[in-house]
Amino acid sequence: MPLHWDQLPSWQRDNQYILSGYRTASNSFRKSFASLAYVHNKSINIYSHLIPAILLPFFSIKLHTSLTARYTSNHSLHIARIANQMDYISIVFLIVGSFIPSIFYGFYCHPILQILYITMISSLGLLCAAISAIPQFRHPTWRPFRARMFIALGLSALFPIIHGVMKFGIRQMNKQISLFWVVLQGSLYIVGACIYAIQVPECIYPGIFDIWITSHQIFHFMVVLAIISHLYGLINAFDYNHSFMAKHC
Repeated sequence: MPLHWDQLPSWQRDNQYILSGYRTASNSFRKSFASLAYVHNKSINIYSHLIPAILLPFFSIKLHTSLTARYTSNHSLHIARIANQMDYISIVFLIVGSFIPSIFYGFYCHPILQILYITMISSLGLLCAAISAIPQFRHPTWRPFRARMFIALGLSALFPIIHGVMKFGIRQMNKQISLFWVVLQGSLYIVGACIYAIQVPECIYPGIFDIWITSHQIFHFMVVLAIISHLYGLINAFDYNHSFMAKHC
């Protein structure tokens, strides 16, 4: 039987506005995995990453890591902590990994700038990953800080983007890195993270959105849409930079 918020152990409590639909602590990977077969308040979070992870193998590391964190969140305190930490670090991996192709094509003929900006985002990513390893970071009270940190990491993309626009112009950057799709990707991440941080809509109507349309679910769908945007833009950037139309070095 699904549990109510008041019946949960403290380590399973993450969002006080979601009142029902919780799974019993399983202490078993098999039993946690078996919860895929019935509806609970993590079902959408699981399937919103499971299906894209199958369809989009390029991003499967992040999606499978997040998926693992979702379906094992009722296993035990120890496993939930490890899975959560993996989930947050995978977000850093996804952000940093999505930067590198854009930097590579944005400064295709400028290896020093490539190294500079790839080193910058990698260093910031390592810092965020180190912060993610702090035990307190996983506490629900740190939710706004988590969202702000990941948004700040993503916004650091403005430095190479602005530099590229000033150096090559918007039109050329749109060809080299599919600038429109990069901006759309970033916007989806930011909007999703903000919704996750403020816990809308469940904070307005506690108990109504326990199973469907929670802030976390919306965030997941935003992430998947951002990944699709990134992949589509990257294909366009690849086609341009490896075509006869590109200005080769």
